Amino acid sequence: MFMKKVKFSILYSLGFAALAVSSGSCKKSFLEITPKGKLVAKSVNDYEKSLFSLDLVNMGTDAQIAMGDEVAAIDPYFSGSNFRTQSLFKWEDVNYLPADNPAEMAVPMQNIYLFNKVIEEVMKATDGTDEAKRSLQAQARAARAWTYFMLINYFGKPYNAATAASDPGFPIIEKADVTQTKFTRATVQQVYDLILNDLNTALPDLPAQLTHRMRLCKATGEGLLGKVYLFMGKPNEALPHLNNSFTAMAASALPTGLYDYNIRFGAGGSFLPISMFGPTYPSTINNEENILAKQVTNNWGFANSELLLSQEAAALFGPSDLRMNFFANSAYPSGNYPNGMKRRRGPGTAQIGFTVPDLYLLRAETKARLNDLPGARTDLEALRAKRMPATDAPIPNAIATDKNALIRFILEERIREFAVSGYRWFDMRRLSVDPEFSNTIGNTHKLYNDQGVVAATYTLRPERLTMRFAPKIIDLNPGLDNNP
Repeated sequence: MFMKKVKFSILYSLGFAALAVSSGSCKKSFLEITPKGKLVAKSVNDYEKSLFSLDLVNMGTDAQIAMGDEVAAIDPYFSGSNFRTQSLFKWEDVNYLPADNPAEMAVPMQNIYLFNKVIEEVMKATDGTDEAKRSLQAQARAARAWTYFMLINYFGKPYNAATAASDPGFPIIEKADVTQTKFTRATVQQVYDLILNDLNTALPDLPAQLTHRMRLCKATGEGLLGKVYLFMGKPNEALPHLNNSFTAMAASALPTGLYDYNIRFGAGGSFLPISMFGPTYPSTINNEENILAKQVTNNWGFANSELLLSQEAAALFGPSDLRMNFFANSAYPSGNYPNGMKRRRGPGTAQIGFTVPDLYLLRAETKARLNDLPGARTDLEALRAKRMPATDAPIPNAIATDKNALIRFILEERIREFAVSGYRWFDMRRLSVDPEFSNTIGNTHKLYNDQGVVAATYTLRPERLTMRFAPKIIDLNPGLDNNP
C-alpha cells in the first residue's frame, strides 16, 4: 500500500494511491507497494504483465465524442441527460461537478505512473535479456507518448509553431513518485518535444511484428509519430513514418487490415445480423482494424439517444455507403426520430488507439498536402472500396486533381469514417490553426425539439478548443493554472 501520509496531489487525487495493475495472472507480490510508494516488480515477466492491464485498453476518455461538430442533440432525451453530456455538447467552461473525478485525466494519469515505473526500472530486472528489457522500456515510452498526445489535445491549445513555446500545456511527469505534490504546466512545445523524443527513442527497440493488439510495435510507433507530425502541421516529417507504418503492418503476425464492408454486410457476412445495438462487430482485441487497442465506451453508439449525427454530416454520405449501417433513425429502445435524423448504433466502443482506417486517411491527407495527388487518391480510394460498392468508390476527377478540393474531400471522408466516435473533435482542433482549412470546421451545435425544429443553438468559442481542468483538480492543486 502507499504511505498513509502522502499529501493530496494531482496524482493522488486521480487514483494513483489505488493503482492496481489488473492482470488476472499477476502475482500478489507484484501489487504490493514498498513504503516509498513503489510497485514491487523483479522479473521481466512481472514488467511485461504490467503492460497488459485492462486500464491500458479501457480509457474512459469520451468527452471528444460530444464536442465534435458532426453531432446534434434532440429532446426530450437531451434534457434528461447528465450534466457532463449537456455541458460538453454546449461547449461550456465547466464540464464536471465539484466532486467529480475527470474522466479525461483519471485513467491516463494512472497509466503514466505505470509507464514511468517500467521506463525507470525494467533495465534493473533480475532476469531476461537486455533486448527483452529494452523492448518493454520502448513499449512503455511509446505508450506514454500516446497518452500525453491525448492529454495535450484535451488541455493544451492546438499546436501552433508560432506560439507553442509559450502556450500552456500539461504537467510533464517522468518519475513514478506518488509523494510529488507540486505540478506546473509545461508548454505545448515541451509536451510535444516529450512525445517526439519518447517515440523516436522507442522506435529502434519496438517489436518488429504486431503479436498482440495491446502491445505497441513498429507499426504503432511509426504511425503515431507520423500522426503527431501531421497534427503539428509538418507533413514532410509525417510521410516517411506513415509509410514505415504501412510497411511494418504488412509484417503483422495477426490479421491486420481494412474490413471489406461489401463482404461483411453481404449475404452471410460476419457483421450480420444488425440488431438494435448495431452490426455484429468484433471485440477490441480481435478487431483486425486495430493496430493499437485503446477504447472508450461510446454510450451514444449504444443505449443513449440524446446525441445524433447532424443533418449536415448525414448529407456527406452517399446512398450506397455501407457505413450508414452503423446508424439508425430510431431512439433506444424504441421511438422514431423526426426528419429522418439518425443516431449511432454500434459499435458500443469507440476505437481511439491507432487504427488502419486512420492510417490510410492520415497518409492520404499527408500526400495531398505534399502535392502527391495520385498517391492520395490511391489511399483514399483503397479505403472507400472497402466501404461501398466498387462503382461508387472512385473520387471525381475534378476533386482528385485539385489539391485543396482533395484535402477537403479527405477531411469529409474522416467524418464519414469516424462519425460520432470522437475523431472529429481532434481534427477540429488542428484545423482551427490551419490558415487554409480553418473554415472547414463548424462552430455551432443545434438542439432539436421532438418535432425536429431547432430549439437552441450553441456556439463554440476559441477558448473551448481546450478543456478546463475540473474543479476538483484545481482545488487539490491550487498552484495549477487553469485554462481561461
